[in-house]
Amino acid sequence: MKHYDYLLVGAGLYNGVFAYFAGKAGKSCLVVEKRSEAGGNVYCENIEGINVHKYGAHIFHTNDKSIWSFVNSLCEFNRYTNSPVANYKGELYNMPFNMNTFNKMWGVVTPEEARAKIESQRQAVKGEPRNLEEQAISLVGEDIYRKLIKGYTEKQWGRDCRDLPAFIIKRLPVRFVYDNNYFNDRYQGIPEGGYNMIINKLFEGCDMMTGTDFLCNRELSDNCDKIIFTGPIDAYYGYSEGRLEYRTLRFETEVLDTDNFQGNAVINYTDRETPYTRIIEHKHFEFGTQEKTVITKEYPSEWEEGMEPYYPVNDEKNQKLYLKYAEKASKEDKVIFGGRLGEYKYYDMDKVIASALGLCRKELGSAFSWM
Repeated sequence: MKHYDYLLVGAGLYNGVFAYFAGKAGKSCLVVEKRSEAGGNVYCENIEGINVHKYGAHIFHTNDKSIWSFVNSLCEFNRYTNSPVANYKGELYNMPFNMNTFNKMWGVVTPEEARAKIESQRQAVKGEPRNLEEQAISLVGEDIYRKLIKGYTEKQWGRDCRDLPAFIIKRLPVRFVYDNNYFNDRYQGIPEGGYNMIINKLFEGCDMMTGTDFLCNRELSDNCDKIIFTGPIDAYYGYSEGRLEYRTLRFETEVLDTDNFQGNAVINYTDRETPYTRIIEHKHFEFGTQEKTVITKEYPSEWEEGMEPYYPVNDEKNQKLYLKYAEKASKEDKVIFGGRLGEYKYYDMDKVIASALGLCRKELGSAFSWM
């Protein structure tokens, strides 16, 4: 078998960025991906001429001009702005919480009126918040918590808000202006033609093995100098210290015989009774005009063996367990762990890229050329 400088386990953004610059530095890479396609969670599937975000909505946003320039050098981005809408039992509210939300909720018109309303409701919590419910009420008051946070959060985490730690929402975006742009970041958009355009460029020149589980084919590492592992770190070590917990998602995707189902890319369903957390209408990410539309309903659930792990459960118990695996990882001289699952932390896409660039600097040294 051919010898490689690097064996990259997982074909997501983290390994893609490393592969791109490793190739420019003259390094050879073999990519081993468990799924049948490259791209990780940003992979898009074309249905009815629409780029469908197969593993959940991914909206690129960053304040880092150099990272924005980098991704735009791979593929031009459009001007999409994330402005989700919350649906509470048929009542529609703009997100994030801003003057449009407050006007619909209470009929207030001025920022002063909105601040006074929130302040009066915050008084329901005395002392330091002991759980997520008290934390949320102390930030935005009872009405917004009950209608727009409680049900959605309990579906997302599978637990009552009173049983969730307060630190999960230490901060909530609250704006006393009429602005529905969810992100505060300066740069934001969707790649024109979908994320596959970027993924294909990042892995160009690599040898790729899809549909292959590295953990069942560890002999592949015999023919490489180093491994960059972006799968679950506890799985790599055979769960020797115990299993880390995750939340997962189930997706139901439908093609509808209409050109516009909900009028927005993202609508959150914030009541507890609706079993899904949101509906994505993918064509709106790229301002599509196709005759049909594609929607996806997202259902959160507890992760079990064989399911795709999406969100690390970032509580004290799991962090202590992760640190045991991190200690093992620190003693490796051939294996590098990276990305959301390898480091057991939630990353936005720009932070994944920044982390991968840090690895490039460390591994490729003077051969690494950045912007």
